[in-house]
Amino acid sequence: MTEPAETIYLDATLTPNRSLSERGFAIGMAIVAVVFFLTGLMFWSMGAAPILGFFGLDMVAIWLAFRLSFRQQREQTHITVTARAIRMHHTDAKGRTRQAEVPTGFARVELDEPLTPASWLRIEHGRTAWVIGRFLTVDERKSFAAALRKALQAARAERLPA
Repeated sequence: MTEPAETIYLDATLTPNRSLSERGFAIGMAIVAVVFFLTGLMFWSMGAAPILGFFGLDMVAIWLAFRLSFRQQREQTHITVTARAIRMHHTDAKGRTRQAEVPTGFARVELDEPLTPASWLRIEHGRTAWVIGRFLTVDERKSFAAALRKALQAARAERLPA
């Protein structure tokens, strides 16, 4: 006889906010390239030809900055809360993964008060803490902490009925 599937109280994937899509990036870089090229031609016609090279270096620097930013946006954290455990699966920007599982009966959700950008959202178990959602805004951390506490309370209620 098979055991029934666990009830999932929270299943969330946290990812950084993306302010610019890949298409928007391509359009923006095309606009910057056209402006730099036309401005460079103007300087070249006045006899300042090296300016074209400097505009080229500026283009490379802008492209590199956006690429590094997009790389950081690949980070994600997947959190699942069941009656038995909180499972965390984190993938960093380089693709490395870390996993942790904490029993719901002993887990705590902590968010430093007063809320500031340095207030980390943590899942604690004993003397061990896992910081989650570093890339979230302060309001998003507060909202997610409330949802996580509510799911944890519901999971404990199933496991330990009153």
